Amino acid sequence: MGKVVAIIPSRLESSRLPRKALIDILGMPMIVHVFKRCLFSKKLDEVYVATDSIEIKEVVESFGGRVIMTSSEHQTGTDRIAEAAQTIEADIIVNVQGDEALVNPQYIDKVVSALQESPQTNVAILVNPFNKRNSPSDIKVVLNENNEIMYLSRADIPSDARVENPALLKAYHIVPFRKDFLLQYSKWEKSKLEQIEFNEYLRILEKGYTIKAVHVDSDSISVDTAEDLDYVIDKMKGDKLMPGYSGRH
Repeated sequence: MGKVVAIIPSRLESSRLPRKALIDILGMPMIVHVFKRCLFSKKLDEVYVATDSIEIKEVVESFGGRVIMTSSEHQTGTDRIAEAAQTIEADIIVNVQGDEALVNPQYIDKVVSALQESPQTNVAILVNPFNKRNSPSDIKVVLNENNEIMYLSRADIPSDARVENPALLKAYHIVPFRKDFLLQYSKWEKSKLEQIEFNEYLRILEKGYTIKAVHVDSDSISVDTAEDLDYVIDKMKGDKLMPGYSGRH
């Protein structure tokens, strides 16, 4: 099947929620929750955190995690994992966002399977039903009939100008790449739509490549705001996975 490695990009500076990677969630920093949960995936052979922060490195290593130091110049998480991937032998690199504190390892397995079962697929992403309107921090997607991404936007798509409350799908940022494609894609210039939407996956679509969508039904959210953090802390209190890794360094 080939080696599958998860890389979790993480930086200390974040505009909306300062130092969010190290924010405490029930006694454990957020970035630690993410890498510990990845370890439960059946498809992942290795898990790394990629960061430019010595502080994050020391925290992750203190909990038994592995870290790859990267440049501080990267503007996207994908650029950061591409640098880290150059030092790793793998066939598939999985980008797991560092603020997905409730990441479900079964969903990692599901989206990785999309690449393993389809040799022509270079990249895939999870998509999730969504009903929150006017939420620019959430990336919405529309799909074609082959379950491929047609577009990603911070706006609500499809439009509700003619149909009341059409169903929305949100991107759930667990993104496996074939390593050679990731390294190729990371060298492309930022695309026009990418710069408008602030979403680097549009670079792939604008070059004419496809992104496979894999459907899940999840109540997990990425932590971008204090409100998001409160939601995640509340969910974590009843989480079934956390007892399997909390308290273990």
